Amino acid sequence: METMNTNADLLKELRIDRKAAPSPSRRGLWVGLAIAAIIALIIVAVVFLRSGRQGIEVQTSEVTAIGNGGSGTTVLDATGYVVARRMATVSSKITGRVREILIEEGQRVEAGQIMATLDPVDADAQRALAYSQLEAARSQTGSLQAQLKEAEANASRLGQLVGQKLVSRQQYEQAIAARDSLRAQLDAARYNTQVTNDSLHIADLGVDNTTVRAPFAGVVIAKAAQPGEIVSPLSAGGGFTRTGIGTIVDMDSLEVEVDVGESFIGRVQPKMPIEATLNAYPDWKIPGEVIAIIPTADRGKATVKVRVALNQRDARIVPDMGVRVSFMEAAKPAAATTAKPGVLAPGAAIVSRDDAEVAFVVEGDTARQRTLKLGRTLGDDREVLEGLNGGDMVVLDPPDTLVDGARIRVTPADSADAEEE
Repeated sequence: METMNTNADLLKELRIDRKAAPSPSRRGLWVGLAIAAIIALIIVAVVFLRSGRQGIEVQTSEVTAIGNGGSGTTVLDATGYVVARRMATVSSKITGRVREILIEEGQRVEAGQIMATLDPVDADAQRALAYSQLEAARSQTGSLQAQLKEAEANASRLGQLVGQKLVSRQQYEQAIAARDSLRAQLDAARYNTQVTNDSLHIADLGVDNTTVRAPFAGVVIAKAAQPGEIVSPLSAGGGFTRTGIGTIVDMDSLEVEVDVGESFIGRVQPKMPIEATLNAYPDWKIPGEVIAIIPTADRGKATVKVRVALNQRDARIVPDMGVRVSFMEAAKPAAATTAKPGVLAPGAAIVSRDDAEVAFVVEGDTARQRTLKLGRTLGDDREVLEGLNGGDMVVLDPPDTLVDGARIRVTPADSADAEEE
């Protein structure tokens, strides 16, 4: 009995005391976990509130109106440069030292106007020599003419005397031979006189070549030489010899050359109307038309060169200016243009949401979703027939998290590019 009682007492001692306090190490672990959870919730809340206050970072672009009821619509945009069909670097025809320069940059010159003069010492000496040779030839011709006149008279007199048998026939024949010889010498002298006269004319051209004149009317855009320098039509003497006096441009021959991608050249036709916008004057629209499509392609750039004429002449248009050319459809009759004109929006701004094409328009610091009706694809842009207006700012590459009415923060394109780098 005593043994059974002892076992029962031992079992009672093995019961768990639920009222006992937990060990200090377990209690500290639970407290640390609770504090970490609270801190994490606070951080999440701060980030959420901050992002909601600042908005989603986006980039934007402006929507462009591409047509109205009375004019054609843009079918293609391309960039190029203003070029001159008549531009020349004027040089001398001979090698010589520059004596005087009579032009300055920006000066207008007329055809034939003197631009510069060269030292004429050598040319003047050559002309003086040619003139002396001509005078000598003329003097010899005059002497031979006098001798021939005497010889002809002598031959005629002896001809009468030989008929009367007063002189021998031998004397008469000698007189005839002397006359014929003088005639031949006179012909040679006259030919020599003509040659020396031509030499004098060439020497005169040499003197005239020391004067450099403008080949056509235009504006001087570069002054390449200074008094005292040697100029030559060839690059003799390396870098110490100038090959030009100055460069002039005929401003009436300015046109535009643009490079159009091969995949879009089919939209361009000769005589097609265009609208050019200079990079320096973005608000100035210059009308024009296509002159010609150059029948060759650039293999490296996969482009075709197109020449475009400008219908306006203005001093603000200068060579090598950057220009954007919009190729336009021909104007349609009023009955065919009753439809509301569309706009041109970047293709990157258009996304699909719920089986519809939409774009997000910036209104203050909020993005508003617009459902679109699309038209043609024009390069990287899309024609929008309904849903957008010219001048609207749209979000580029809208993220999936962007919804109607969401707060946004517009970041400049430059800063975004810097972050990517």
